[in-house]
Amino acid sequence: MVLFVVRRDSSVSAGEAWQRLTAWERHGRVVPLTRVSVVTVAPGGVGTVFVARSGVGGAAFDDPMEVVVWRPPEGEGSGGGFGLCRLVKRGAFVTGWAEVEVRPVVGGGSWVVWREELGVRGLPRVLDPVLRWAARWVFGRAVDKLLRWP
Repeated sequence: MVLFVVRRDSSVSAGEAWQRLTAWERHGRVVPLTRVSVVTVAPGGVGTVFVARSGVGGAAFDDPMEVVVWRPPEGEGSGGGFGLCRLVKRGAFVTGWAEVEVRPVVGGGSWVVWREELGVRGLPRVLDPVLRWAARWVFGRAVDKLLRWP
């Protein structure tokens, strides 16, 4: 398993950053070769389950995730305060967890941290540095795109 962290400053409020980063289906539009579908009837909050399907054809796999912590920023639609969402990966191939944290910045905007511990079953540990680099790059680009995309 590898731990990686993506930190970003954003011009949008903490509440807006939260909305953009926790709109799960949108992740499928910014992560290459990935589709995301929400499985639960009323998505949003603890217990929400969604699946990221990544890859092409027979080389595709499912990455099911469940929201286990859901603390939106106060005044979710406004500038808000500190927000935290934690996901647990429930798949047979991809394991681990992810956290999305947003904080308001004095004077406007927000500070975002995407923290993830990622494991891929069957991947030799000698490839951990490559996995860490690739994950940080892919998720860094995804966070950038989600924060820019209204």
